[in-house]
Amino acid sequence: MSLAAELERALHYPLADQLPDSGRAIELAPGVKWLRMALPFALDHINLWLLRDRFQGREGWTVVDCCIDRPESRALWQQVAEHELEGLPVLRVVVTHMHPDHIGLAHWLCERWSTPEHECRLWISATDYSTARYACEVVNSFGGERLAEYFRSHGMVDEGDLEQIRKRKSYYRGLVPAVPPTYARLRDGQQLVIGGHAWRCVAGYGHAPEHMALHCEALGILISGDMVLPRISTNVSVYEMEPEADPLTLFLDSIDRFRPLPADTLVLPSHGKPFTGLHTRIQQLHDHHRERLAEVLQAARERPVSAYDMLPVLFKRPLDLHQTTFALGESVAHLHRLWHGGQLRRERDAQGIWRFAPV
Repeated sequence: MSLAAELERALHYPLADQLPDSGRAIELAPGVKWLRMALPFALDHINLWLLRDRFQGREGWTVVDCCIDRPESRALWQQVAEHELEGLPVLRVVVTHMHPDHIGLAHWLCERWSTPEHECRLWISATDYSTARYACEVVNSFGGERLAEYFRSHGMVDEGDLEQIRKRKSYYRGLVPAVPPTYARLRDGQQLVIGGHAWRCVAGYGHAPEHMALHCEALGILISGDMVLPRISTNVSVYEMEPEADPLTLFLDSIDRFRPLPADTLVLPSHGKPFTGLHTRIQQLHDHHRERLAEVLQAARERPVSAYDMLPVLFKRPLDLHQTTFALGESVAHLHRLWHGGQLRRERDAQGIWRFAPV
C-alpha cells in the first residue's frame, strides 16, 4: 500500500467513491450541492459548490469557485443552469482565491447572471482580487524573462527549459481572460449569511495571498478551498515577485486555525472528495512537511544545495516542465523555512545561483 493510500485510510469519505456526473451535482446537505469539473492539467479536476441563497430579497444560488475559462467549462455551467439551479438565478460568486481554476470564469458568471435590477457580484479577499487583476493585465505574469531569471537563480540552468519559460508570457491571462471590474471584499472573521446560515470566513496564507475558507457551524461544513486537501499536499511556493518570502511557515500556521473546529466537520476540498477527519489531516500535513524539511536539511549538510538540487529529494516522481515550475517554487519554500528559521544560510555562488548550507 502506498503512503498516500495509507494516509487516506485514516480519513472518512461519507460518499465513498461517488462523484457528481458531468454538469450535474450531488446534494451534500440541504441547500449545499457539489459540482466537479475537469481541468486539462495533471491535477485533472476542481470541486465547485452551489449554496441555496436568499440575497437582497431575491431567491437563488451563491456559487463558490468557478473553474478556468474554456469552452468546455462554459458548456458545463450551461448544463448546471438547466439541471441544478431549479429555475433560479446565481446571485453572487464567491471565490476562495485568485488561482485560475478558482477565478477563471468569475467574469463570465457575473456577466451571465447580472440584470439591470441586480448585479451578480464577485466576492473575494482584497489581496487576491488585486493580485488577480494584476496577473490578468500584465503580459509577463507567471512567465517571461523575470520568471526565467528567477528560476535560473535557483538552479534551473537548462536553456531549453528557460526558453520555454521566457515564451510563456500570457499563462494566467490564457486561463483568466478577465476579472470582474468590481467586487465585494471578504475579510477574516466576516460572517456571510447564505441561505439563512452564517458562514464564517477563515483567512489562510502561504498557498495564495489571502485565501478564504468558509465554515458553517450550523451545517457542520468547512469549504476548505485549497488549504486542506485530502490526498495531496497543497502547493506552497515562493514566487519571483516576493523572492524572500516564507510561505511554508504561513501555510502551517494557517491550517492550525482549523484545529478548533469540531472533529466531525465535513470538509469540502477543492480537489479530492468530501471527507471527515480534519484534525487527522492537519497533523498529516504537518508530519509531511516536517519529514521533507528534515530531508532537505540533511542534503544541505552534505554540500551547499540549490532549490533545483532539491527536486528529486522532495518529489520522488518524474516531473514535466509545467510540474517543475510548481515544484521549484515549493522547493524554495522549504529551503526558506529553514533559512528564516536560522538553520540554513544562503549565498550566491560564482554562477549567481542561490545555495543553502548549514549555519
